Amino acid sequence: MRQRTLFAPTLREAPSDAEVASHQLLLRAGYIRQVAAGVYHYLPLGRRVLRKLEQIIRNEMDGIGAQELLMPAIQPTELWQASGRYDVYGPELIRLKDRSGREFALGPTHEEVVTTLIGQEINSYRKLPLTVYQIQTKFRDEKRPRFGLLRGREFLMKDAYSFDIDTEGLNTQYWHMHAAYHRIFERAGLRYLAVEADAGAIGGDGDTHEFMALTDIGEDTIVTCSSCDYASNLERAHAKHEQAALDAYANDSERKAQGDSSVDSTSMMESLLTASIPPMERIHTPQVRTIEELAQYFNVQPAQLIKTMIVLADGKPAAVLLRGDHEMNETKVKNALQANEIELADEETILQITGAPHGFAGPVGLSVPVLVDAHAAELQEAIIGANEQDYHLLHAVPGRDFKWTHIGDYRNVVEGDCCPHCEGTLQFQKGIEVGHIFKLGQKYSEPLHAAFLNEQGREQTITMGCYGIGISRLLATSAEQQHDQHGLVWPAAIAPFHVHVIPVSIKDDAQRDAAEQLYKELAAAGVEVLFDDRDERIGVKLKDADLIGIPLRIVLGRDLEQGLVEVKKRAASDKQLMSIPEALQAALSLRS
Repeated sequence: MRQRTLFAPTLREAPSDAEVASHQLLLRAGYIRQVAAGVYHYLPLGRRVLRKLEQIIRNEMDGIGAQELLMPAIQPTELWQASGRYDVYGPELIRLKDRSGREFALGPTHEEVVTTLIGQEINSYRKLPLTVYQIQTKFRDEKRPRFGLLRGREFLMKDAYSFDIDTEGLNTQYWHMHAAYHRIFERAGLRYLAVEADAGAIGGDGDTHEFMALTDIGEDTIVTCSSCDYASNLERAHAKHEQAALDAYANDSERKAQGDSSVDSTSMMESLLTASIPPMERIHTPQVRTIEELAQYFNVQPAQLIKTMIVLADGKPAAVLLRGDHEMNETKVKNALQANEIELADEETILQITGAPHGFAGPVGLSVPVLVDAHAAELQEAIIGANEQDYHLLHAVPGRDFKWTHIGDYRNVVEGDCCPHCEGTLQFQKGIEVGHIFKLGQKYSEPLHAAFLNEQGREQTITMGCYGIGISRLLATSAEQQHDQHGLVWPAAIAPFHVHVIPVSIKDDAQRDAAEQLYKELAAAGVEVLFDDRDERIGVKLKDADLIGIPLRIVLGRDLEQGLVEVKKRAASDKQLMSIPEALQAALSLRS
Protein backbone atom coordinates (compact mmCIF):
# COMPACT_ATOMS: atom_id res chain seq x y z
CA MET A 1 0.00 0.00 0.00
CA ARG A 2 1.26 3.45 -0.93
CA GLN A 3 0.77 5.92 1.89
CA ARG A 4 0.13 8.78 -0.52
CA THR A 5 -3.24 7.20 -1.38
CA LEU A 6 -3.97 5.58 1.99
CA PHE A 7 -7.12 6.95 3.63
CA ALA A 8 -5.67 7.44 7.12
CA PRO A 9 -6.09 11.06 8.19
CA THR A 10 -3.90 11.62 11.25
CA LEU A 11 -4.47 14.20 13.98
CA ARG A 12 -1.81 16.05 15.96
CA GLU A 13 -4.14 16.38 18.97
CA ALA A 14 -6.84 14.04 20.22
CA PRO A 15 -10.42 15.35 20.55
CA SER A 16 -11.15 16.63 24.06
CA ASP A 17 -13.84 14.00 24.71
CA ALA A 18 -11.43 11.08 24.12
CA GLU A 19 -10.63 10.03 27.70
CA VAL A 20 -8.41 6.94 27.39
CA ALA A 21 -5.22 6.24 25.44
CA SER A 22 -6.74 3.70 23.05
CA HIS A 23 -9.53 6.08 22.02
CA GLN A 24 -7.12 8.99 21.60
CA LEU A 25 -4.55 7.05 19.58
CA LEU A 26 -7.02 5.24 17.32
CA LEU A 27 -8.51 8.62 16.43
CA ARG A 28 -5.16 10.37 16.04
CA ALA A 29 -3.63 7.59 13.93
CA GLY A 30 -6.59 7.48 11.54
CA TYR A 31 -7.99 4.07 12.50
CA ILE A 32 -11.50 5.20 13.46
CA ARG A 33 -13.83 8.19 13.28
CA GLN A 34 -16.93 8.86 15.36
CA VAL A 35 -20.37 9.04 13.75
CA ALA A 36 -22.39 9.45 16.97
CA ALA A 37 -21.91 8.60 20.64
CA GLY A 38 -20.88 4.94 20.71
CA VAL A 39 -20.97 4.55 16.90
CA TYR A 40 -17.79 4.58 14.76
CA HIS A 41 -16.42 4.29 11.26
CA TYR A 42 -13.54 1.83 10.87
CA LEU A 43 -11.15 3.44 8.40
CA PRO A 44 -8.83 1.22 6.30
CA LEU A 45 -6.16 0.83 9.02
CA GLY A 46 -8.76 -0.08 11.63
CA ARG A 47 -10.49 -2.49 9.27
CA ARG A 48 -7.20 -4.24 8.53
CA VAL A 49 -6.63 -4.87 12.25
CA LEU A 50 -10.19 -6.15 12.64
CA ARG A 51 -9.66 -8.54 9.72
CA LYS A 52 -6.48 -9.88 11.33
CA LEU A 53 -8.37 -10.50 14.57
CA GLU A 54 -11.24 -12.10 12.67
CA GLN A 55 -8.83 -14.44 10.89
CA ILE A 56 -7.24 -15.59 14.14
CA ILE A 57 -10.70 -16.24 15.57
CA ARG A 58 -11.91 -18.07 12.46
CA ASN A 59 -8.79 -20.22 12.46
CA GLU A 60 -9.29 -21.31 16.06
CA MET A 61 -13.06 -21.78 15.73
CA ASP A 62 -12.65 -23.90 12.62
CA GLY A 63 -9.91 -25.82 14.42
CA ILE A 64 -12.34 -27.12 17.06
CA GLY A 65 -15.01 -28.01 14.50
CA ALA A 66 -17.23 -24.93 14.73
CA GLN A 67 -18.98 -23.93 11.52
CA GLU A 68 -19.43 -20.33 10.41
CA LEU A 69 -22.84 -19.00 9.44
CA LEU A 70 -24.43 -15.55 9.34
CA MET A 71 -27.72 -14.71 11.03
CA PRO A 72 -29.85 -11.58 10.56
CA ALA A 73 -29.11 -8.52 12.67
CA ILE A 74 -32.84 -7.76 12.92
CA GLN A 75 -34.87 -10.16 15.08
CA PRO A 76 -38.61 -10.52 15.82
CA THR A 77 -39.15 -9.58 19.46
CA GLU A 78 -41.64 -12.40 20.02
CA LEU A 79 -38.60 -14.69 20.23
CA TRP A 80 -37.26 -12.55 23.09
CA GLN A 81 -40.63 -12.63 24.79
CA ALA A 82 -40.74 -16.42 24.48
CA SER A 83 -37.30 -16.77 26.08
CA GLY A 84 -38.17 -14.35 28.89
CA ARG A 85 -35.39 -11.89 28.04
CA TYR A 86 -37.49 -9.13 26.51
CA ASP A 87 -37.80 -7.33 29.85
CA VAL A 88 -34.37 -8.43 31.14
CA TYR A 89 -32.55 -6.37 28.51
CA GLY A 90 -34.90 -3.45 29.06
CA PRO A 91 -33.94 -0.18 27.33
CA GLU A 92 -30.64 -1.61 26.03
CA LEU A 93 -32.66 -3.60 23.48
CA ILE A 94 -33.09 -1.35 20.44
CA ARG A 95 -36.65 -1.89 19.22
CA LEU A 96 -38.36 -0.85 15.99
CA LYS A 97 -41.55 -1.65 14.07
CA ASP A 98 -42.05 -2.43 10.41
CA ARG A 99 -44.77 -0.84 8.28
CA SER A 100 -47.24 -3.51 9.44
CA GLY A 101 -46.63 -2.73 13.10
CA ARG A 102 -44.69 -5.92 13.89
CA GLU A 103 -41.97 -5.28 16.45
CA PHE A 104 -38.34 -6.19 15.82
CA ALA A 105 -35.08 -5.65 17.69
CA LEU A 106 -31.53 -5.04 16.53
CA GLY A 107 -29.68 -8.04 17.90
CA PRO A 108 -27.42 -7.48 20.92
CA THR A 109 -26.82 -11.24 20.89
CA HIS A 110 -28.36 -14.22 19.07
CA GLU A 111 -29.34 -16.97 21.52
CA GLU A 112 -33.05 -16.82 20.61
CA VAL A 113 -32.50 -16.73 16.85
CA VAL A 114 -29.96 -19.54 16.71
CA THR A 115 -31.95 -21.75 19.11
CA THR A 116 -35.01 -21.38 16.89
CA LEU A 117 -32.96 -22.21 13.80
CA ILE A 118 -31.41 -25.34 15.28
CA GLY A 119 -34.70 -26.41 16.83
CA GLN A 120 -36.31 -26.32 13.39
CA GLU A 121 -33.50 -28.16 11.60
CA ILE A 122 -32.02 -30.69 14.07
CA ASN A 123 -34.40 -33.50 15.03
CA SER A 124 -32.12 -36.47 15.77
CA TYR A 125 -29.32 -37.25 18.22
CA ARG A 126 -27.30 -38.40 15.21
CA LYS A 127 -26.86 -34.75 14.17
CA LEU A 128 -25.41 -33.70 17.52
CA PRO A 129 -23.08 -32.31 18.81
CA LEU A 130 -23.03 -29.18 16.67
CA THR A 131 -21.26 -25.83 17.14
CA VAL A 132 -21.90 -22.80 14.93
CA TYR A 133 -20.52 -19.28 15.04
CA GLN A 134 -20.80 -15.95 13.30
CA ILE A 135 -18.93 -12.66 13.11
CA GLN A 136 -21.45 -9.85 13.00
CA THR A 137 -22.31 -6.35 14.14
CA LYS A 138 -24.32 -6.16 17.38
CA PHE A 139 -26.38 -3.32 18.84
CA ARG A 140 -27.04 -2.23 22.42
CA ASP A 141 -28.46 1.11 23.47
CA GLU A 142 -25.85 1.81 26.13
CA LYS A 143 -27.00 4.46 28.58
CA ARG A 144 -23.52 5.97 28.70
CA PRO A 145 -21.24 5.05 25.79
CA ARG A 146 -17.65 5.81 26.72
CA PHE A 147 -13.99 5.04 26.12
CA GLY A 148 -14.39 4.83 22.35
CA LEU A 149 -14.75 1.24 21.16
CA LEU A 150 -14.62 -0.15 24.69
CA ARG A 151 -18.28 0.64 25.41
CA GLY A 152 -20.27 1.42 22.28
CA ARG A 153 -23.78 1.13 20.91
CA GLU A 154 -22.64 -0.75 17.81
CA PHE A 155 -19.82 -3.29 17.92
CA LEU A 156 -18.36 -6.27 16.10
CA MET A 157 -18.65 -9.60 17.86
CA LYS A 158 -17.94 -13.28 17.37
CA ASP A 159 -20.70 -15.33 18.94
CA ALA A 160 -20.69 -19.14 18.94
CA TYR A 161 -23.32 -21.62 20.13
CA SER A 162 -22.95 -25.29 20.94
CA PHE A 163 -25.77 -27.85 20.89
CA ASP A 164 -25.41 -31.18 22.66
CA ILE A 165 -27.33 -34.23 23.76
CA ASP A 166 -26.54 -33.82 27.45
CA THR A 167 -24.46 -32.01 30.07
CA GLU A 168 -21.47 -34.28 29.49
CA GLY A 169 -21.36 -33.22 25.84
CA LEU A 170 -21.72 -29.56 26.81
CA ASN A 171 -18.80 -29.87 29.23
CA THR A 172 -16.61 -31.21 26.42
CA GLN A 173 -17.59 -28.37 24.06
CA TYR A 174 -17.17 -25.76 26.82
CA TRP A 175 -13.60 -26.73 27.66
CA HIS A 176 -12.64 -27.03 23.98
CA MET A 177 -13.86 -23.46 23.58
CA HIS A 178 -12.08 -22.39 26.77
CA ALA A 179 -8.77 -23.67 25.35
CA ALA A 180 -9.45 -22.05 21.96
CA TYR A 181 -10.03 -18.69 23.65
CA HIS A 182 -6.66 -18.96 25.37
CA ARG A 183 -5.01 -19.55 21.99
CA ILE A 184 -6.87 -16.63 20.39
CA PHE A 185 -5.82 -14.10 23.01
CA GLU A 186 -2.25 -15.38 23.14
CA ARG A 187 -1.94 -15.13 19.35
CA ALA A 188 -3.32 -11.58 19.51
CA GLY A 189 -0.57 -10.65 21.99
CA LEU A 190 -2.96 -9.85 24.82
CA ARG A 191 -2.17 -9.82 28.54
CA TYR A 192 -5.24 -11.42 30.06
CA LEU A 193 -6.76 -13.70 32.69
CA ALA A 194 -9.64 -16.18 32.51
CA VAL A 195 -11.79 -15.59 35.60
CA GLU A 196 -14.92 -17.06 37.19
CA ALA A 197 -17.87 -14.79 36.43
CA ASP A 198 -21.59 -14.17 36.79
CA ALA A 199 -23.85 -15.15 33.90
CA GLY A 200 -25.70 -11.81 33.86
CA ALA A 201 -28.44 -11.25 31.28
CA ILE A 202 -27.27 -14.20 29.13
CA GLY A 203 -28.18 -16.56 31.97
CA GLY A 204 -27.63 -20.26 32.39
CA ASP A 205 -26.96 -22.35 35.46
CA GLY A 206 -23.50 -23.76 34.88
CA ASP A 207 -19.90 -22.58 34.69
CA THR A 208 -19.16 -19.22 33.14
CA HIS A 209 -15.77 -17.58 32.58
CA GLU A 210 -14.80 -14.11 31.48
CA PHE A 211 -11.56 -13.43 29.66
CA MET A 212 -10.26 -10.16 31.07
CA ALA A 213 -7.58 -8.01 29.46
CA LEU A 214 -5.41 -6.46 32.15
CA THR A 215 -5.35 -2.66 32.09
CA ASP A 216 -5.63 0.09 34.67
CA ILE A 217 -8.56 1.75 32.89
CA GLY A 218 -10.69 -1.40 33.07
CA GLU A 219 -14.19 -1.02 34.49
CA ASP A 220 -14.14 -4.53 35.99
CA THR A 221 -12.30 -5.57 39.15
CA ILE A 222 -10.48 -8.89 38.93
CA VAL A 223 -9.84 -10.79 42.14
CA THR A 224 -6.80 -13.07 42.17
CA CYS A 225 -4.92 -15.08 44.78
CA SER A 226 -1.38 -14.33 45.90
CA SER A 227 -0.53 -18.04 45.98
CA CYS A 228 -2.74 -20.14 43.67
CA ASP A 229 -4.41 -19.66 40.28
CA TYR A 230 -7.81 -18.59 41.67
CA ALA A 231 -9.23 -15.71 39.62
CA SER A 232 -12.73 -14.25 39.63
CA ASN A 233 -14.69 -11.19 38.68
CA LEU A 234 -15.54 -9.15 41.79
CA GLU A 235 -19.24 -9.86 41.15
CA ARG A 236 -18.62 -13.58 41.69
CA ALA A 237 -15.64 -13.60 44.09
CA HIS A 238 -15.92 -15.02 47.59
CA ALA A 239 -13.48 -15.59 50.42
CA LYS A 240 -12.76 -18.70 52.49
CA HIS A 241 -14.56 -17.33 55.54
CA GLU A 242 -17.88 -16.92 53.72
CA GLN A 243 -17.73 -20.39 52.24
CA ALA A 244 -16.96 -22.00 55.59
CA ALA A 245 -19.72 -20.07 57.39
CA LEU A 246 -22.31 -20.82 54.71
CA ASP A 247 -21.37 -24.50 54.55
CA ALA A 248 -21.73 -24.74 58.33
CA TYR A 249 -25.10 -22.96 58.24
CA ALA A 250 -26.37 -25.22 55.44
CA ASN A 251 -25.13 -28.28 57.32
CA ASP A 252 -26.85 -27.22 60.56
CA SER A 253 -30.10 -26.48 58.73
CA GLU A 254 -30.04 -29.89 57.05
CA ARG A 255 -29.27 -31.69 60.31
CA LYS A 256 -32.04 -29.82 62.11
CA ALA A 257 -34.51 -30.71 59.37
CA GLN A 258 -33.54 -34.36 59.86
CA GLY A 259 -34.21 -34.14 63.60
CA ASP A 260 -30.59 -34.04 64.85
CA SER A 261 -30.91 -32.93 68.50
CA SER A 262 -27.23 -31.96 68.73
CA VAL A 263 -28.00 -28.90 66.61
CA ASP A 264 -30.44 -27.72 69.28
CA SER A 265 -27.75 -28.36 71.89
CA THR A 266 -25.40 -26.14 69.93
CA SER A 267 -28.11 -23.48 69.80
CA MET A 268 -28.50 -23.75 73.58
CA MET A 269 -24.75 -23.18 74.06
CA GLU A 270 -24.96 -20.12 71.82
CA SER A 271 -27.90 -18.89 73.91
CA LEU A 272 -25.76 -19.18 77.04
CA LEU A 273 -23.03 -17.12 75.38
CA THR A 274 -25.48 -14.35 74.46
CA ALA A 275 -27.30 -14.44 77.83
CA SER A 276 -24.67 -12.12 79.29
CA ILE A 277 -25.37 -9.51 76.61
CA PRO A 278 -27.90 -6.98 77.93
CA PRO A 279 -31.19 -6.32 76.13
CA MET A 280 -31.24 -3.86 73.26
CA GLU A 281 -30.97 -0.24 74.34
CA ARG A 282 -32.52 2.65 72.40
CA ILE A 283 -30.01 5.52 72.10
CA HIS A 284 -30.65 9.03 70.86
CA THR A 285 -28.38 9.75 67.85
CA PRO A 286 -29.43 13.13 66.47
CA GLN A 287 -28.36 13.64 62.82
CA VAL A 288 -26.03 10.61 63.00
CA ARG A 289 -26.73 8.76 59.76
CA THR A 290 -23.60 7.36 58.11
CA ILE A 291 -21.41 4.47 59.20
CA GLU A 292 -18.49 6.85 59.72
CA GLU A 293 -20.59 9.15 61.90
CA LEU A 294 -21.96 6.22 63.94
CA ALA A 295 -18.50 4.70 64.49
CA GLN A 296 -17.22 8.06 65.72
CA TYR A 297 -20.31 8.73 67.85
CA PHE A 298 -20.07 5.39 69.69
CA ASN A 299 -16.26 5.17 69.50
CA VAL A 300 -16.35 1.74 67.86
CA GLN A 301 -15.03 0.17 64.67
CA PRO A 302 -17.37 0.01 61.63
CA ALA A 303 -17.13 -3.80 61.88
CA GLN A 304 -19.22 -3.58 65.07
CA LEU A 305 -22.12 -2.01 63.21
CA ILE A 306 -24.77 -3.65 61.02
CA LYS A 307 -26.19 -1.50 58.26
CA THR A 308 -29.63 -2.22 56.83
CA MET A 309 -29.93 -1.39 53.15
CA ILE A 310 -33.40 -1.25 51.59
CA VAL A 311 -33.34 -2.32 47.95
CA LEU A 312 -35.87 -2.76 45.17
CA ALA A 313 -35.60 -6.06 43.30
CA ASP A 314 -37.69 -5.77 40.13
CA GLY A 315 -39.62 -3.11 42.03
CA LYS A 316 -40.23 -5.26 45.13
CA PRO A 317 -38.61 -4.15 48.43
CA ALA A 318 -36.16 -6.22 50.46
CA ALA A 319 -33.59 -5.52 53.17
CA VAL A 320 -29.90 -6.47 53.02
CA LEU A 321 -27.89 -6.57 56.24
CA LEU A 322 -24.13 -6.06 56.07
CA ARG A 323 -21.36 -5.38 58.51
CA GLY A 324 -20.56 -1.68 58.62
CA ASP A 325 -17.17 -2.07 56.95
CA HIS A 326 -18.48 -4.09 53.99
CA GLU A 327 -20.03 -3.11 50.65
CA MET A 328 -23.06 -4.76 49.12
CA ASN A 329 -22.48 -6.93 46.05
CA GLU A 330 -25.49 -6.12 43.88
CA THR A 331 -25.03 -9.15 41.63
CA LYS A 332 -25.06 -11.59 44.56
CA VAL A 333 -28.15 -9.92 46.02
CA LYS A 334 -29.88 -9.88 42.63
CA ASN A 335 -29.18 -13.59 42.16
CA ALA A 336 -30.38 -14.41 45.68
CA LEU A 337 -33.66 -12.59 45.04
CA GLN A 338 -33.90 -14.03 41.49
CA ALA A 339 -34.35 -10.53 40.12
CA ASN A 340 -33.47 -8.99 36.77
CA GLU A 341 -32.76 -5.53 38.19
CA ILE A 342 -31.84 -4.25 41.62
CA GLU A 343 -31.46 -0.70 42.90
CA LEU A 344 -31.29 1.13 46.19
CA ALA A 345 -34.70 2.27 47.37
CA ASP A 346 -35.58 5.95 47.29
CA GLU A 347 -36.26 8.03 50.40
CA GLU A 348 -40.04 7.64 50.14
CA THR A 349 -39.81 3.83 49.95
CA ILE A 350 -37.37 3.66 52.88
CA LEU A 351 -39.71 5.79 55.01
CA GLN A 352 -42.71 3.65 54.04
CA ILE A 353 -40.98 0.36 54.92
CA THR A 354 -39.02 1.33 58.03
CA GLY A 355 -40.96 4.29 59.39
CA ALA A 356 -37.76 6.34 59.44
CA PRO A 357 -35.73 8.34 56.94
CA HIS A 358 -32.54 7.10 55.31
CA GLY A 359 -29.76 6.51 57.85
CA PHE A 360 -31.89 4.99 60.62
CA ALA A 361 -33.14 1.75 59.05
CA GLY A 362 -32.78 -1.44 61.07
CA PRO A 363 -33.84 -5.09 60.79
CA VAL A 364 -36.19 -5.30 63.80
CA GLY A 365 -39.82 -5.79 62.84
CA LEU A 366 -39.41 -5.50 59.07
CA SER A 367 -42.15 -7.11 56.98
CA VAL A 368 -40.04 -7.48 53.82
CA PRO A 369 -37.58 -10.27 52.94
CA VAL A 370 -34.39 -9.85 54.98
CA LEU A 371 -31.05 -11.07 53.62
CA VAL A 372 -28.21 -11.12 56.11
CA ASP A 373 -24.58 -11.48 55.13
CA ALA A 374 -22.72 -14.26 56.94
CA HIS A 375 -20.28 -11.78 58.50
CA ALA A 376 -23.13 -9.74 60.00
CA ALA A 377 -24.97 -12.84 61.22
CA GLU A 378 -21.98 -14.08 63.21
CA LEU A 379 -21.52 -10.89 65.27
CA GLN A 380 -22.21 -11.53 68.97
CA GLU A 381 -23.75 -8.08 69.24
CA ALA A 382 -23.96 -4.99 67.07
CA ILE A 383 -25.33 -1.48 66.78
CA ILE A 384 -28.27 -1.24 64.38
CA GLY A 385 -30.79 1.33 63.21
CA ALA A 386 -33.95 1.68 65.33
CA ASN A 387 -36.38 2.41 62.46
CA GLU A 388 -36.96 5.73 64.17
CA GLN A 389 -35.50 9.08 63.21
CA ASP A 390 -32.44 10.05 65.31
CA TYR A 391 -32.30 6.70 67.17
CA HIS A 392 -30.16 3.56 67.07
CA LEU A 393 -30.17 0.32 69.07
CA LEU A 394 -27.23 -1.01 71.09
CA HIS A 395 -26.59 -4.65 72.06
CA ALA A 396 -28.54 -6.09 69.11
CA VAL A 397 -27.88 -9.84 68.88
CA PRO A 398 -28.43 -11.48 65.48
CA GLY A 399 -30.95 -14.29 65.87
CA ARG A 400 -32.08 -13.09 69.28
CA ASP A 401 -33.34 -9.60 68.49
CA PHE A 402 -34.04 -9.93 64.80
CA LYS A 403 -34.57 -12.75 62.31
CA TRP A 404 -33.85 -13.07 58.62
CA THR A 405 -35.24 -14.77 55.55
CA HIS A 406 -31.90 -15.82 54.06
CA ILE A 407 -28.29 -15.95 55.16
CA GLY A 408 -25.64 -15.79 52.46
CA ASP A 409 -22.65 -14.07 50.90
CA TYR A 410 -23.91 -10.65 49.86
CA ARG A 411 -20.76 -8.52 50.15
CA ASN A 412 -17.81 -7.60 47.99
CA VAL A 413 -14.61 -9.29 49.03
CA VAL A 414 -11.77 -6.96 50.02
CA GLU A 415 -8.05 -7.14 49.42
CA GLY A 416 -6.40 -9.25 52.09
CA ASP A 417 -9.31 -11.68 52.47
CA CYS A 418 -8.30 -15.34 52.52
CA CYS A 419 -8.48 -17.20 49.20
CA PRO A 420 -11.33 -19.76 49.06
CA HIS A 421 -8.97 -22.40 47.62
CA CYS A 422 -5.78 -22.01 49.66
CA GLU A 423 -4.13 -19.98 52.42
CA GLY A 424 -3.16 -17.15 50.10
CA THR A 425 -4.70 -13.68 50.20
CA LEU A 426 -6.94 -11.99 47.66
CA GLN A 427 -5.63 -9.08 45.60
CA PHE A 428 -7.25 -6.79 43.01
CA GLN A 429 -6.47 -5.87 39.42
CA LYS A 430 -8.43 -3.92 36.81
CA GLY A 431 -9.50 -5.43 33.53
CA ILE A 432 -11.67 -5.18 30.42
CA GLU A 433 -13.90 -8.08 29.43
CA VAL A 434 -13.01 -9.20 25.91
CA GLY A 435 -14.60 -12.66 25.95
CA HIS A 436 -17.24 -14.58 27.89
CA ILE A 437 -18.28 -18.24 27.72
CA PHE A 438 -21.41 -19.77 29.27
CA LYS A 439 -22.99 -23.14 29.98
CA LEU A 440 -26.59 -22.33 29.13
CA GLY A 441 -28.02 -25.77 29.75
CA GLN A 442 -31.66 -25.66 28.60
CA LYS A 443 -32.36 -22.01 29.43
CA TYR A 444 -33.25 -21.20 25.81
CA SER A 445 -33.90 -24.60 24.25
CA GLU A 446 -36.73 -25.42 26.67
CA PRO A 447 -38.91 -22.29 26.22
CA LEU A 448 -38.15 -22.19 22.48
CA HIS A 449 -38.89 -25.92 22.07
CA ALA A 450 -35.55 -26.98 20.58
CA ALA A 451 -35.60 -30.75 20.95
CA PHE A 452 -34.46 -33.95 19.23
CA LEU A 453 -35.30 -37.65 19.30
CA ASN A 454 -32.81 -39.61 21.40
CA GLU A 455 -31.63 -43.20 20.84
CA GLN A 456 -34.82 -44.54 22.46
CA GLY A 457 -36.96 -42.43 20.10
CA ARG A 458 -38.11 -40.12 22.88
CA GLU A 459 -38.08 -36.34 22.63
CA GLN A 460 -35.27 -34.67 24.57
CA THR A 461 -34.42 -31.00 25.00
CA ILE A 462 -31.11 -29.82 23.52
CA THR A 463 -28.36 -28.72 25.95
CA MET A 464 -26.59 -25.50 24.95
CA GLY A 465 -23.53 -23.32 25.51
CA CYS A 466 -22.67 -19.89 24.12
CA TYR A 467 -19.33 -18.17 23.63
CA GLY A 468 -18.64 -14.52 22.74
CA ILE A 469 -15.66 -12.34 21.84
CA GLY A 470 -15.96 -8.57 21.36
CA ILE A 471 -13.75 -8.09 18.31
CA SER A 472 -13.97 -4.31 18.09
CA ARG A 473 -13.41 -4.14 21.85
CA LEU A 474 -10.41 -6.42 21.38
CA LEU A 475 -8.97 -3.95 18.85
CA ALA A 476 -9.31 -1.11 21.38
CA THR A 477 -7.99 -3.25 24.24
CA SER A 478 -4.90 -4.18 22.23
CA ALA A 479 -4.31 -0.48 21.55
CA GLU A 480 -4.77 0.22 25.28
CA GLN A 481 -2.13 -2.36 26.20
CA GLN A 482 0.24 -1.81 23.27
CA HIS A 483 1.26 1.83 23.05
CA ASP A 484 3.87 4.29 24.27
CA GLN A 485 4.14 8.08 24.44
CA HIS A 486 4.63 8.27 20.68
CA GLY A 487 1.78 6.12 19.45
CA LEU A 488 0.54 2.58 18.88
CA VAL A 489 2.82 -0.46 19.08
CA TRP A 490 1.07 -3.35 17.32
CA PRO A 491 2.20 -6.98 17.64
CA ALA A 492 2.93 -8.42 14.20
CA ALA A 493 -0.01 -10.85 14.28
CA ILE A 494 -2.63 -8.09 14.22
CA ALA A 495 -0.75 -5.05 12.86
CA PRO A 496 -2.31 -3.43 9.77
CA PHE A 497 1.03 -3.85 7.96
CA HIS A 498 4.19 -5.71 8.84
CA VAL A 499 6.74 -3.21 7.51
CA HIS A 500 6.85 0.55 6.97
CA VAL A 501 9.27 1.53 4.18
CA ILE A 502 10.24 5.22 4.39
CA PRO A 503 12.61 7.05 2.04
CA VAL A 504 13.94 10.23 3.65
CA SER A 505 13.17 12.17 0.45
CA ILE A 506 10.90 10.85 -2.27
CA LYS A 507 12.55 13.38 -4.61
CA ASP A 508 15.95 11.68 -4.23
CA ASP A 509 16.15 9.30 -7.21
CA ALA A 510 18.39 6.74 -5.49
CA GLN A 511 16.26 6.64 -2.33
CA ARG A 512 13.00 6.46 -4.28
CA ASP A 513 14.22 3.71 -6.63
CA ALA A 514 15.68 1.62 -3.78
CA ALA A 515 12.49 2.03 -1.75
CA GLU A 516 10.37 1.03 -4.76
CA GLN A 517 12.49 -2.08 -5.31
CA LEU A 518 12.36 -3.06 -1.62
CA TYR A 519 8.60 -2.47 -1.57
CA LYS A 520 8.06 -4.75 -4.57
CA GLU A 521 10.33 -7.52 -3.25
CA LEU A 522 8.63 -7.54 0.14
CA ALA A 523 5.15 -7.54 -1.38
CA ALA A 524 6.11 -10.38 -3.73
CA ALA A 525 7.32 -12.38 -0.72
CA GLY A 526 3.96 -11.99 1.05
CA VAL A 527 4.99 -9.26 3.47
CA GLU A 528 2.38 -6.56 4.04
CA VAL A 529 4.11 -3.25 3.37
CA LEU A 530 3.17 0.38 3.76
CA PHE A 531 5.37 2.52 1.49
CA ASP A 532 5.54 6.17 2.55
CA ASP A 533 5.81 7.78 -0.86
CA ARG A 534 4.57 11.17 0.35
CA ASP A 535 6.47 14.36 -0.36
CA GLU A 536 6.78 15.26 3.33
CA ARG A 537 9.62 16.17 5.69
CA ILE A 538 11.25 13.15 7.30
CA GLY A 539 10.21 14.41 10.76
CA VAL A 540 6.53 14.28 9.75
CA LYS A 541 6.98 10.80 8.27
CA LEU A 542 8.66 9.41 11.37
CA LYS A 543 6.06 10.92 13.71
CA ASP A 544 3.27 9.37 11.64
CA ALA A 545 5.13 6.05 11.58
CA ASP A 546 5.38 5.99 15.38
CA LEU A 547 1.73 7.01 15.68
CA ILE A 548 0.48 4.28 13.32
CA GLY A 549 2.62 1.67 15.09
CA ILE A 550 3.73 -0.79 12.37
CA PRO A 551 6.15 -3.39 13.87
CA LEU A 552 9.19 -2.76 11.64
CA ARG A 553 10.42 0.48 10.06
CA ILE A 554 13.00 0.66 7.29
CA VAL A 555 14.33 4.15 6.51
CA LEU A 556 16.37 4.77 3.34
CA GLY A 557 18.57 7.85 3.67
CA ARG A 558 22.20 9.00 3.34
CA ASP A 559 23.63 5.60 4.32
CA LEU A 560 22.16 4.15 1.15
CA GLU A 561 25.38 5.24 -0.61
CA GLN A 562 27.15 2.51 1.40
CA GLY A 563 24.34 0.05 0.67
CA LEU A 564 22.89 0.42 4.19
CA VAL A 565 19.42 1.24 5.51
CA GLU A 566 18.18 2.07 9.02
CA VAL A 567 16.05 -0.67 10.57
CA LYS A 568 14.06 -0.14 13.77
CA LYS A 569 11.53 -2.27 15.57
CA ARG A 570 8.62 -0.17 16.78
CA ALA A 571 8.76 -1.78 20.23
CA ALA A 572 12.52 -1.15 20.60
CA SER A 573 14.44 2.06 21.21
CA ASP A 574 17.60 1.22 19.26
CA LYS A 575 18.15 1.42 15.49
CA GLN A 576 20.41 -0.75 13.38
CA LEU A 577 22.18 -0.16 10.08
CA MET A 578 21.76 -3.18 7.81
CA SER A 579 22.39 -4.08 4.24
CA ILE A 580 19.27 -4.25 2.10
CA PRO A 581 19.38 -8.09 2.00
CA GLU A 582 19.63 -8.14 5.82
CA ALA A 583 16.72 -5.72 6.12
CA LEU A 584 14.74 -7.90 3.74
CA GLN A 585 15.35 -10.95 5.96
CA ALA A 586 14.31 -9.02 9.08
CA ALA A 587 11.07 -8.10 7.36
CA LEU A 588 10.40 -11.64 6.11
CA SER A 589 10.53 -12.92 9.68
CA LEU A 590 7.36 -10.93 10.47
CA ARG A 591 5.12 -12.82 8.06
CA SER A 592 2.23 -14.49 9.89
